[in-house]
Amino acid sequence: MIVKSRQVSGELKLMRILNARMELEDKDKQNYFNLEKGFEGELKFDALMTNLQQERLILNDLLLEKNTTKFQIDSFHIAQATVYHFEVKNFEGDYYIEKDRFFTYSGKEVLNPLHQLRRSETLLRQVFQNSGFSFPIESYLIFVNPSFTLYQAPKDPYIIFPTQLDRFLLKMNRAPSSNLNTRHTKLAEKLLALHQIDDPYKRLPLYSFEGVRKGVMCGSCYSFDVSVGEYYTICNDCKCTEESDNAILRSISEFQLLFPERKITTSIIYDWCEVIKSVKTIRRNLAKNFKQIGYGKWVYYENRN
Repeated sequence: MIVKSRQVSGELKLMRILNARMELEDKDKQNYFNLEKGFEGELKFDALMTNLQQERLILNDLLLEKNTTKFQIDSFHIAQATVYHFEVKNFEGDYYIEKDRFFTYSGKEVLNPLHQLRRSETLLRQVFQNSGFSFPIESYLIFVNPSFTLYQAPKDPYIIFPTQLDRFLLKMNRAPSSNLNTRHTKLAEKLLALHQIDDPYKRLPLYSFEGVRKGVMCGSCYSFDVSVGEYYTICNDCKCTEESDNAILRSISEFQLLFPERKITTSIIYDWCEVIKSVKTIRRNLAKNFKQIGYGKWVYYENRN
Protein backbone atom coordinates (compact mmCIF):
# COMPACT_ATOMS: atom_id res chain seq x y z
CA MET A 1 0.00 0.00 0.00
CA ILE A 2 1.41 3.40 -0.97
CA VAL A 3 1.05 5.82 1.94
CA LYS A 4 3.01 8.66 0.34
CA SER A 5 3.18 8.67 -3.45
CA ARG A 6 6.05 10.03 -5.49
CA GLN A 7 5.50 13.43 -7.06
CA VAL A 8 7.59 15.65 -9.30
CA SER A 9 9.53 17.82 -6.85
CA GLY A 10 8.96 21.55 -6.70
CA GLU A 11 12.56 22.12 -7.75
CA LEU A 12 12.21 19.94 -10.84
CA LYS A 13 8.93 21.63 -11.81
CA LEU A 14 10.60 25.01 -11.59
CA MET A 15 13.74 23.93 -13.43
CA ARG A 16 11.68 22.48 -16.27
CA ILE A 17 10.03 25.86 -16.74
CA LEU A 18 13.28 27.81 -16.45
CA ASN A 19 15.10 25.47 -18.82
CA ALA A 20 12.44 26.19 -21.45
CA ARG A 21 12.13 29.93 -20.80
CA MET A 22 15.76 31.02 -20.39
CA GLU A 23 19.32 30.04 -21.25
CA LEU A 24 20.71 28.29 -18.20
CA GLU A 25 24.36 28.39 -17.25
CA ASP A 26 26.25 25.12 -17.60
CA LYS A 27 26.13 24.33 -13.87
CA ASP A 28 22.37 24.95 -13.79
CA LYS A 29 21.84 22.83 -16.90
CA GLN A 30 23.76 20.02 -15.21
CA ASN A 31 21.66 20.39 -12.08
CA TYR A 32 18.49 20.23 -14.17
CA PHE A 33 19.80 17.16 -16.01
CA ASN A 34 20.62 15.47 -12.69
CA LEU A 35 17.13 16.19 -11.35
CA GLU A 36 15.49 14.68 -14.43
CA LYS A 37 17.76 11.63 -14.34
CA GLY A 38 17.17 11.14 -10.65
CA PHE A 39 13.40 11.31 -10.99
CA GLU A 40 13.50 8.95 -13.96
CA GLY A 41 15.51 6.47 -11.89
CA GLU A 42 13.08 6.68 -8.98
CA LEU A 43 10.18 5.94 -11.33
CA LYS A 44 12.08 2.89 -12.63
CA PHE A 45 12.54 1.70 -9.07
CA ASP A 46 8.85 2.27 -8.29
CA ALA A 47 7.86 0.24 -11.35
CA LEU A 48 10.09 -2.60 -10.15
CA MET A 49 8.57 -2.51 -6.69
CA THR A 50 5.05 -2.91 -8.09
CA ASN A 51 6.01 -6.56 -8.63
CA LEU A 52 6.32 -7.15 -4.90
CA GLN A 53 3.73 -9.63 -3.72
CA GLN A 54 4.13 -9.16 0.03
CA GLU A 55 2.13 -6.59 1.97
CA ARG A 56 3.99 -3.43 2.96
CA LEU A 57 3.47 0.28 3.58
CA ILE A 58 5.42 2.50 1.17
CA LEU A 59 6.44 6.12 1.66
CA ASN A 60 8.32 7.86 -1.15
CA ASP A 61 10.37 11.08 -1.12
CA LEU A 62 10.51 11.63 2.61
CA LEU A 63 12.34 14.73 3.82
CA LEU A 64 13.13 14.37 7.51
CA GLU A 65 15.13 16.40 10.01
CA LYS A 66 17.22 15.40 12.98
CA ASN A 67 19.40 17.75 15.04
CA THR A 68 18.83 20.56 12.49
CA THR A 69 20.11 18.24 9.72
CA LYS A 70 17.71 17.45 6.91
CA PHE A 71 17.98 14.20 4.99
CA GLN A 72 16.11 12.72 2.05
CA ILE A 73 14.83 9.16 1.79
CA ASP A 74 14.02 8.11 -1.77
CA SER A 75 11.81 5.21 -0.74
CA PHE A 76 10.88 3.64 2.58
CA HIS A 77 9.07 0.32 2.95
CA ILE A 78 7.51 -0.93 6.17
CA ALA A 79 7.29 -4.73 6.15
CA GLN A 80 6.27 -7.16 8.85
CA ALA A 81 9.61 -7.66 10.63
CA THR A 82 11.90 -5.14 8.95
CA VAL A 83 11.78 -1.67 7.45
CA TYR A 84 13.66 -1.01 4.23
CA HIS A 85 15.42 2.23 3.38
CA PHE A 86 16.31 2.69 -0.30
CA GLU A 87 18.67 5.21 -1.90
CA VAL A 88 18.09 5.10 -5.66
CA LYS A 89 20.71 6.20 -8.21
CA ASN A 90 20.29 6.49 -11.96
CA PHE A 91 24.00 6.89 -12.74
CA GLU A 92 24.91 6.20 -16.35
CA GLY A 93 28.30 5.17 -17.75
CA ASP A 94 31.53 4.09 -16.05
CA TYR A 95 32.53 4.99 -12.49
CA TYR A 96 35.19 3.77 -10.11
CA ILE A 97 35.99 3.83 -6.40
CA GLU A 98 39.42 4.74 -5.09
CA LYS A 99 40.24 5.03 -1.38
CA ASP A 100 36.56 5.24 -0.52
CA ARG A 101 36.02 8.11 -2.99
CA PHE A 102 33.64 7.96 -5.93
CA PHE A 103 34.69 9.11 -9.43
CA THR A 104 33.37 9.21 -12.96
CA TYR A 105 35.64 7.37 -15.38
CA SER A 106 36.96 10.74 -16.59
CA GLY A 107 38.24 11.42 -13.07
CA LYS A 108 35.59 13.83 -11.78
CA GLU A 109 34.80 13.18 -8.14
CA VAL A 110 31.16 12.97 -7.08
CA LEU A 111 29.59 12.47 -3.68
CA ASN A 112 29.91 8.87 -2.59
CA PRO A 113 26.31 7.58 -2.53
CA LEU A 114 27.25 4.89 -0.02
CA HIS A 115 28.26 7.60 2.43
CA GLN A 116 24.94 9.31 1.76
CA LEU A 117 23.10 6.05 2.47
CA ARG A 118 24.91 5.45 5.77
CA ARG A 119 24.42 9.05 6.91
CA SER A 120 20.68 8.87 6.24
CA GLU A 121 20.45 5.51 8.01
CA THR A 122 22.17 6.91 11.11
CA LEU A 123 19.83 9.88 11.26
CA LEU A 124 16.83 7.64 10.63
CA ARG A 125 17.78 5.42 13.57
CA GLN A 126 17.92 8.50 15.78
CA VAL A 127 14.44 9.53 14.60
CA PHE A 128 13.19 6.02 15.46
CA GLN A 129 14.75 6.15 18.92
CA ASN A 130 13.21 9.53 19.70
CA SER A 131 9.82 8.36 18.46
CA GLY A 132 9.84 5.07 20.40
CA PHE A 133 10.10 2.69 17.44
CA SER A 134 12.51 -0.26 17.41
CA PHE A 135 12.13 -1.79 13.96
CA PRO A 136 15.34 -3.20 12.44
CA ILE A 137 16.40 -1.14 9.40
CA GLU A 138 17.94 -2.51 6.22
CA SER A 139 19.40 0.14 3.92
CA TYR A 140 20.13 -0.49 0.25
CA LEU A 141 21.87 1.55 -2.43
CA ILE A 142 20.05 0.72 -5.67
CA PHE A 143 21.60 1.42 -9.09
CA VAL A 144 18.82 1.15 -11.68
CA ASN A 145 20.48 2.17 -14.95
CA PRO A 146 21.52 -0.89 -17.03
CA SER A 147 24.38 1.09 -18.62
CA PHE A 148 26.04 1.76 -15.24
CA THR A 149 29.35 0.10 -14.34
CA LEU A 150 31.31 0.56 -11.11
CA TYR A 151 34.94 -0.53 -11.14
CA GLN A 152 36.66 -1.60 -7.93
CA ALA A 153 33.27 -1.92 -6.27
CA PRO A 154 33.30 -3.06 -2.63
CA LYS A 155 31.81 -6.45 -1.78
CA ASP A 156 28.80 -5.00 -0.02
CA PRO A 157 25.51 -6.96 0.01
CA TYR A 158 23.63 -3.69 0.49
CA ILE A 159 24.74 -2.30 -2.88
CA ILE A 160 22.42 -3.58 -5.62
CA PHE A 161 23.64 -3.28 -9.22
CA PRO A 162 21.36 -3.35 -12.29
CA THR A 163 22.17 -7.00 -13.05
CA GLN A 164 21.10 -7.93 -9.50
CA LEU A 165 17.71 -6.24 -9.48
CA ASP A 166 15.68 -9.31 -10.45
CA ARG A 167 17.35 -11.43 -7.77
CA PHE A 168 16.89 -8.64 -5.25
CA LEU A 169 13.18 -8.55 -6.01
CA LEU A 170 12.98 -12.31 -5.41
CA LYS A 171 14.72 -11.79 -2.08
CA MET A 172 12.21 -9.12 -1.09
CA ASN A 173 9.32 -11.39 -2.03
CA ARG A 174 10.68 -14.22 0.12
CA ALA A 175 10.61 -12.08 3.26
CA PRO A 176 7.25 -12.75 4.97
CA SER A 177 5.10 -9.64 5.32
CA SER A 178 1.43 -10.44 5.56
CA ASN A 179 0.52 -9.41 9.09
CA LEU A 180 0.90 -5.66 9.30
CA ASN A 181 -0.78 -4.17 12.34
CA THR A 182 -1.33 -0.87 14.15
CA ARG A 183 2.36 -0.71 15.12
CA HIS A 184 3.30 -0.57 11.44
CA THR A 185 0.55 1.93 10.69
CA LYS A 186 1.64 4.21 13.53
CA LEU A 187 5.19 4.23 12.20
CA ALA A 188 3.94 5.26 8.74
CA GLU A 189 1.75 7.97 10.27
CA LYS A 190 4.63 9.27 12.38
CA LEU A 191 7.02 9.51 9.43
CA LEU A 192 4.35 11.20 7.37
CA ALA A 193 3.82 13.74 10.15
CA LEU A 194 7.58 14.37 10.38
CA HIS A 195 7.91 14.93 6.62
CA GLN A 196 9.20 18.43 5.86
CA ILE A 197 8.10 20.68 3.01
CA ASP A 198 11.13 21.59 0.94
CA ASP A 199 11.86 25.16 -0.20
CA PRO A 200 13.14 24.81 -3.78
CA TYR A 201 13.60 28.52 -4.48
CA LYS A 202 16.89 28.82 -2.59
CA ARG A 203 18.56 26.46 -5.09
CA LEU A 204 17.34 28.10 -8.29
CA PRO A 205 19.41 30.26 -10.64
CA LEU A 206 18.65 33.98 -10.67
CA TYR A 207 15.77 34.94 -12.96
CA SER A 208 13.31 37.79 -13.47
CA PHE A 209 10.00 38.40 -15.21
CA GLU A 210 11.76 40.54 -17.80
CA GLY A 211 14.47 37.93 -18.38
CA VAL A 212 12.36 34.86 -19.13
CA ARG A 213 10.66 34.02 -22.39
CA LYS A 214 6.94 34.73 -22.59
CA GLY A 215 4.38 32.58 -24.38
CA VAL A 216 2.36 29.38 -24.04
CA MET A 217 4.46 26.21 -24.02
CA CYS A 218 3.47 22.73 -25.10
CA GLY A 219 2.68 20.76 -21.96
CA SER A 220 4.35 17.68 -23.40
CA CYS A 221 7.61 18.77 -25.07
CA TYR A 222 7.93 22.36 -23.75
CA SER A 223 8.08 23.82 -27.26
CA PHE A 224 6.88 27.39 -27.85
CA ASP A 225 5.92 26.55 -31.42
CA VAL A 226 2.22 26.17 -30.69
CA SER A 227 -0.90 27.25 -32.55
CA VAL A 228 -3.55 28.57 -30.17
CA GLY A 229 -7.10 28.36 -31.48
CA GLU A 230 -10.38 29.30 -29.88
CA TYR A 231 -10.92 25.79 -28.56
CA TYR A 232 -7.68 23.83 -29.04
CA THR A 233 -3.94 24.43 -28.87
CA ILE A 234 -1.74 22.28 -31.11
CA CYS A 235 2.02 21.86 -30.78
CA ASN A 236 3.64 22.12 -34.19
CA ASP A 237 6.60 20.04 -33.00
CA CYS A 238 5.13 16.99 -31.25
CA LYS A 239 1.53 17.44 -32.49
CA CYS A 240 0.17 17.28 -28.94
CA THR A 241 -3.37 18.72 -28.75
CA GLU A 242 -4.77 20.43 -25.66
CA GLU A 243 -7.86 22.45 -24.90
CA SER A 244 -6.87 26.11 -25.13
CA ASP A 245 -8.40 26.96 -21.75
CA ASN A 246 -6.27 24.22 -20.16
CA ALA A 247 -3.15 25.54 -21.91
CA ILE A 248 -3.86 29.02 -20.53
CA LEU A 249 -4.45 27.67 -17.02
CA ARG A 250 -1.19 25.70 -17.19
CA SER A 251 0.65 28.85 -18.24
CA ILE A 252 -0.88 30.73 -15.31
CA SER A 253 0.30 27.94 -12.99
CA GLU A 254 3.82 28.30 -14.40
CA PHE A 255 3.69 32.03 -13.70
CA GLN A 256 2.55 31.35 -10.13
CA LEU A 257 5.37 28.88 -9.58
CA LEU A 258 8.04 31.25 -10.83
CA PHE A 259 6.65 34.42 -9.25
CA PRO A 260 4.62 33.46 -6.16
CA GLU A 261 4.97 36.97 -4.73
CA ARG A 262 3.34 38.69 -7.74
CA LYS A 263 -0.36 39.41 -7.95
CA ILE A 264 -2.24 37.76 -10.79
CA THR A 265 -3.84 40.42 -12.96
CA THR A 266 -5.38 40.31 -16.41
CA SER A 267 -2.65 42.50 -17.87
CA ILE A 268 0.29 40.55 -16.46
CA ILE A 269 -1.14 37.19 -17.59
CA TYR A 270 -1.88 38.68 -21.00
CA ASP A 271 1.79 39.68 -21.23
CA TRP A 272 2.89 36.31 -19.87
CA CYS A 273 0.92 34.22 -22.36
CA GLU A 274 1.83 36.59 -25.22
CA VAL A 275 0.30 34.51 -28.04
CA ILE A 276 -3.24 34.88 -26.64
CA LYS A 277 -4.47 37.90 -28.59
CA SER A 278 -7.71 38.45 -26.72
CA VAL A 279 -7.68 40.15 -23.32
CA LYS A 280 -11.28 38.95 -22.89
CA THR A 281 -10.11 35.33 -23.17
CA ILE A 282 -7.58 35.89 -20.37
CA ARG A 283 -10.13 37.69 -18.20
CA ARG A 284 -12.74 34.95 -18.76
CA ASN A 285 -10.29 32.23 -17.69
CA LEU A 286 -9.24 34.13 -14.60
CA ALA A 287 -12.84 34.88 -13.57
CA LYS A 288 -13.84 31.27 -14.10
CA ASN A 289 -10.97 29.62 -12.21
CA PHE A 290 -9.83 32.13 -9.60
CA LYS A 291 -11.30 34.31 -6.86
CA GLN A 292 -11.59 37.96 -7.82
CA ILE A 293 -10.23 40.48 -5.32
CA GLY A 294 -11.14 44.17 -5.64
CA TYR A 295 -12.89 46.09 -8.41
CA GLY A 296 -12.08 48.13 -11.50
CA LYS A 297 -8.45 48.70 -12.33
CA TRP A 298 -7.41 47.33 -8.91
CA VAL A 299 -8.73 43.82 -9.61
CA TYR A 300 -6.42 40.88 -9.07
CA TYR A 301 -7.02 37.15 -8.65
CA GLU A 302 -6.16 34.48 -6.10
CA ASN A 303 -6.57 30.71 -5.94
CA ARG A 304 -9.98 29.66 -4.69
CA ASN A 305 -8.60 27.22 -2.13
